[in-house]
Amino acid sequence: MPSKPPLILAFDTSAAHCAAALLSGDRLLASVVEPMAKGQAERLLGLCNDIMADHGHGAGDLAAVGVGIGPGNFTGIRIAVSAARGLALGLGIPAVGVSAFDALRFGTEGACACAVDARRDQVFVQVFGATGLADAPGLHSLSQLPAHDGPLIGAHGRPPALPVAEAIARLTASRFSTTTTRPAPLYLRPADAAPARDAPPVILS
Repeated sequence: MPSKPPLILAFDTSAAHCAAALLSGDRLLASVVEPMAKGQAERLLGLCNDIMADHGHGAGDLAAVGVGIGPGNFTGIRIAVSAARGLALGLGIPAVGVSAFDALRFGTEGACACAVDARRDQVFVQVFGATGLADAPGLHSLSQLPAHDGPLIGAHGRPPALPVAEAIARLTASRFSTTTTRPAPLYLRPADAAPARDAPPVILS
């Protein structure tokens, strides 16, 4: 009996959306993006269950989970990475972290730069050379983007070849059999939230 193609679930909440995709071998079964500024924590697993159920699958059928690790929204990244780690641990399958830059570049040949909106007239940028080797990603103002050859893909550039969750799923399919590390958030800027400056309460003995 021929073996079944690996079933890959991928999702991303690093921006103002809840995105998920389901991939069976090379065949895309589902790709959904639901715009939302908040509420991803409540919606993510329900969305994943919905797209699997719609195609007659359950979590136990998964060969691997792919997740967007950012950069992007601090809280959104933590939501998705935590969910991926939990699913992987509970199901005993690999979880693969995919950066937003790799997802943006997927399907593009040669040199390019990939940009993610960082707000405040800034973008997170990673520059890729013609052979695919990449410079370290960084935070840049829109008026001072790093020098690069080829197109700018993503924020303030051309759109990516694939929706983010589908790109993550396809990259996960090519990486999960050799992945040895757990997904970890890719933060390129400290969180906006800061500890309260009020003095702590005095505890009376």
